[in-house]
Amino acid sequence: MADSNSILGRVNNLLRANINAAIDKAEDPQKMIDQIIRDFTGQIAEAETSVAQTIGQLRLAQEDLLTAQGDQADWGAKASAASKKADQLRAAGNTADADKFDALAKLALTRQITAETRAKDLETSIASQSTEVDQLKAGLDQMHIKLEDLKDKRNDLVARGQMAHAQVGVQKALKAVQTGDPTSAMGHFEDKIRQEEAQAQGMAELASSSVESQFASLADDETATEVDARLAALKAK
Repeated sequence: MADSNSILGRVNNLLRANINAAIDKAEDPQKMIDQIIRDFTGQIAEAETSVAQTIGQLRLAQEDLLTAQGDQADWGAKASAASKKADQLRAAGNTADADKFDALAKLALTRQITAETRAKDLETSIASQSTEVDQLKAGLDQMHIKLEDLKDKRNDLVARGQMAHAQVGVQKALKAVQTGDPTSAMGHFEDKIRQEEAQAQGMAELASSSVESQFASLADDETATEVDARLAALKAK
């Protein structure tokens, strides 16, 4: 008879070992979980084979019990028939043949006792095996539930694994930025552009001042001409 603890316990130990090994290797989350599911499914199949063999042994024992019970009844009937025949022969005065049938009755009763003993032993064994089979079936049911639960959680675990991987990448990038900030180069480039913009503004202001000076000179010339003209007019009077 197989031991449910040894069968199902071995499967659970193998499952935990596979999970721990996969985590330690830091493999791709989706591949890791898919492999765990495949391994667990295969291990459940192996456990089901062992449980099926155990159930088969129980069914054989039940058949043997039926046979023993049949033998018990059969030998009892033979003992009764032989004893009845012996009584008939003895009543007829045939003592010698009567004794032979009594001997046959005793032999049949001996076989009946043997069948009874075997039936009792089988009943005890079957009761124990039935309890064991119930435990094995319950254990397998729990393993199937765990497998379905693992399948249901697969997508969530994969997403969490990918998120964790992305977060590690972000943290590494931030660490790299802290050791060599690229914004410092951008700041230097910005300062250079501002200097060029300031220079262009200064040149524009210089150009504007030159034009205004020319117009101011022109205005002064016109005023002087007007003054000369008015002076000439006064003298003419």
